[in-house]
Parts: sequence; C-alpha cells; structure tokens
Amino acid sequence: MLRKLKSLFGGAEKKADASAEGLPATLSKEQEQHILQSGTQGQRQALAGRPDARPEVLYYLAEDTSAEVRKAIAQNPSTPIQAAQKLSSDDDEGVREELARKIGRLVPGLAPGEQTALREKAIKLLETLAEDQLPKVRSIIADEIKTSDQVPKDIIDRLARDVEDIVCGPILQYSPLLNDDDLREIIAAGISIGALKAIASRSNVSVDVSEDIAATLDVPAIASLLANANAQIREDTLDQIIDHAKSVEELHAPLALRPQLSIRAMKRIAGFVASALVHAMMDQAALPEEQAEELLERVRDRLASERVGDDEESELAKRALDYFQKGMLDDAFIHDQIEANRRELVLQCLAVMADLPIKTVRQIVHSKSGRAVTALAWKAGLNMRTAYELQTRYALVPTAQLLSAKDGENYPIDDNELDWHLSYFVEQA
Repeated sequence: MLRKLKSLFGGAEKKADASAEGLPATLSKEQEQHILQSGTQGQRQALAGRPDARPEVLYYLAEDTSAEVRKAIAQNPSTPIQAAQKLSSDDDEGVREELARKIGRLVPGLAPGEQTALREKAIKLLETLAEDQLPKVRSIIADEIKTSDQVPKDIIDRLARDVEDIVCGPILQYSPLLNDDDLREIIAAGISIGALKAIASRSNVSVDVSEDIAATLDVPAIASLLANANAQIREDTLDQIIDHAKSVEELHAPLALRPQLSIRAMKRIAGFVASALVHAMMDQAALPEEQAEELLERVRDRLASERVGDDEESELAKRALDYFQKGMLDDAFIHDQIEANRRELVLQCLAVMADLPIKTVRQIVHSKSGRAVTALAWKAGLNMRTAYELQTRYALVPTAQLLSAKDGENYPIDDNELDWHLSYFVEQA
C-alpha cells in the first residue's frame, strides 16, 4: 500500500538527505518517535520532507504547529492521501498552495480505472482545492491541469467560469475539454478582457467563436484574435472588424499584419492605416508587383489629400527647427517618427535637415522616385538604410523604382548624381 501511495504522489523512493538537520541516512522507528516527541522544528521539517518516512509519521506531522513542517508534508511525494486531505483545509495559504501544485500535477497522470479508490480520493481533493477561497490556490490548480484531457469536465467548467483572470485564463486558453458551445456560452455570459483574450489566443478558434469575440468590440481581445494565425475568421466578420478598426488605432497593426488577408481586405485596410503598416502588409502577403502598385497608388492618393491645417503645419515646423537646434535629428529619430506615423513632422524635419523648402520636400516625397527620395535623405545627412526606409515605408516608392544600398549600407550612386536628382525639384520650386 505504501508503494502505491508513493506512486500515486509521483514518488519513486529517494534516498533521504543525510545532512538535513544532522539526521542519519536511515531512521529507526524509535528515532522517528523521538523527533516527533522532542525534536526541533528543523528536525521535524526534515523528517516531514523525507520520502522514506513512515505514512503514520507523515500523517501525524500534517497537524504540526509549524506551517513550514506542514508545507514539507504537502510537498512530500510519499504523503498519504488521508494526510493530504487534512492539509486541503489548512489555515496557512502556503501549505494549500504547495498541495495544489502537487495534486494538480498528479491527477492528470492517473488513468481512469487505475487504482480506482485512490484516484477518486485524489480527484475529490482536486475539487476541494479548485474551490479554495484563495485565487492563488485555484490558479495553481488551473495552470497544472490546463492541457489535460484526463481531469473531470466539471472541474474544468468551474475553473473556466472563475471570476479571476489568473484562474480562468489558463483553462480558457488551453483546455482541450472546452468545446465551441462551452466557449460561446461563456462569452455570452459576459467575461473580463483577460478571459476574452485567453479564448482569442487558443490554438484553434472556430469561425463561430471568432464572430462572437468580434461582436464584443473588445479591442485587446480582437487584437489577440487577429494576431492568432490559427483563428478562423469569416470574410464578413473581418469586414465588421475593419469597420470598427477605422477609428481604433490599436487595431491597425494587428489587422494589417493578419496572415492571409484577401486583396479586397488589404485595399480596405490600406484606406486608413499608416503607410508603414501598408508596406509591412504587402511584404507579408508577397503581392505580385501589379497588385502591390495598385495598393500603393491608393495609399499615395489618400496621403496626398491628407494635409494638416496651416496653424498645425507652422507649429510642427517650429518643433522641427527646435529639434534640429538641439541636435536631436538623426537616423534613429526619423525611424521613430515613421514608426509612430508622424508624417508631417517627418516632412518638416527633412526640410530643416536638408535645408530645403517644405514645398520641395513634399514634391520629392510624392514623386514616386526612389532616386529622388534617396537624394533627399543624403542631403539631410541620413544613412542609406534610413534612405531605404523612407522610400519603402514613408514615400511608398513603387518596387521597380526602389534604390537599394550598395554592400548593404552604402549609397549606390555618387554625390554628383544625388545632387543632380535633387536639382530637378529645387529648380521647379
């Protein structure tokens, strides 16, 4: 029976630690009795942690006045199930947490029908801990059994509906025992943002569950759904998300970077997201050149029509000059502004850095000429990597017109030619 209990609690028998509190490698019945009656707390704790201690000794120590001793009993793989049941209502949170960790790991490994009586007791203990008043205890149970299909479904259902995200989250995200009906019922009942994100992040999200998540209009959950390559989303559901995302910037990046977007969806998304995101979307989709250029042309038309007011333009020009005088304008600064979609500020900064009229800079950016944009970057004192970023993610230069770096980092044409490309626009100004 002792061997069965040790097997039940994960315990291949281990050699006791001979150095713990000076205890010998093996203990006689009389030595154990002496420790129980007059041993120090350290000796009792060492005894409580020994896998070779007799079951009745461990059962006795489950009622020790020291929480550290009881914690060692909770951790011990040889602790009898009866002692573990006693610890499930222990006043000390740490004791129950350790017991939850052990029982949570134990039950999923017990096949139905194996040691039936002991398995039933272990499951009963799991149920008790799954209802513990302390969220930390329940969360430990949830985390340990989240991927198992060998635990009772009613325990999974209870944990999945827990009000604490740290408890329900792991179950909602990973449990194979939750089907679509379960998930849709939980969503319909109203759940927290964290719980909804957990469902959206499952390894497989059906079209119906995706539709329910989208219908909540919960931004973090929808962002997680879009980022989940294994989430199946109907075209009409995606259309609803796109409509919602127009005024919600937090959804722009997850939407643009959603895998396997249709060209129709890309065109709609390109109508409102930042140019850098459009370029990233095109790169991910590996569009044919003709489709890519059609998409870029649509974005260029939109950007050309988007102009700030005179007052805002004047304010941004002052800010750019101030940054320049403080020595803040460099490659990293321009990169950050492109990432943040501050298009007008980038224009004003390039004008100051290149000492060119803002009208000329605007013409160059809208020219669709990779050489002209590269020449502007050169004139502004930027490196070729930034020049390429300006071409692709900011000016949206057609693929056929892009000018790539030489040896990965150098300008591919000499200063005279760069200056010549600039002069065309300067003379027009």
